[in-house]
Amino acid sequence: MRALTEEETQTLFSKLANYTGRSLNNLIQPPSDSSNEGERNVFRLHASRVYYMKLSIANLATSIARPNLLSLGTCLGKFTKTGKFRLHITALDIIATHARYKVWIKPNGEMPFLYGGNVVKAHIGRWSEDCPEHQGVVVFSMDDKPLGFGVTARSTAETRKLEPTGITVFRQADVGEYLREEDTLFTTT
Repeated sequence: MRALTEEETQTLFSKLANYTGRSLNNLIQPPSDSSNEGERNVFRLHASRVYYMKLSIANLATSIARPNLLSLGTCLGKFTKTGKFRLHITALDIIATHARYKVWIKPNGEMPFLYGGNVVKAHIGRWSEDCPEHQGVVVFSMDDKPLGFGVTARSTAETRKLEPTGITVFRQADVGEYLREEDTLFTTT
């Protein structure tokens, strides 16, 4: 497990900023009321996967041999062989609390989304105002439970003019992946 390089950090932060906006600073900076250095959260790379954890836990992990260490902290995603970063569904809890744009879907749209489908206009209950096209959004149920995240297909203004079957959010990940991909979600090879 090692710290991210400058290029890896820039790639990770650009992907996270697509979903969080300016609140990305809350993930990076330590809590202002805490003077303990070990309470600061850090990003660490292990087997092409990026983990988010407290610095004190990362320091303890140095005593474990790399082949014996499977996972530590919250897995945000992984770097592909081409150097791009792909967010995993395990990052949903962190992204949802800091999301800039949000979409709430009606109960009749939850199951199609959880089975891997995109969000259509007929399933949208609420929508963050002034959301641009191709922006990262977090998808919530109507009772504010995070279900997944995706990228908007159209801006908020264009969506209002859209027919009910038009796609508004392209799905990137949903909590149904825990069941659909349980065999491969946490594999390291």
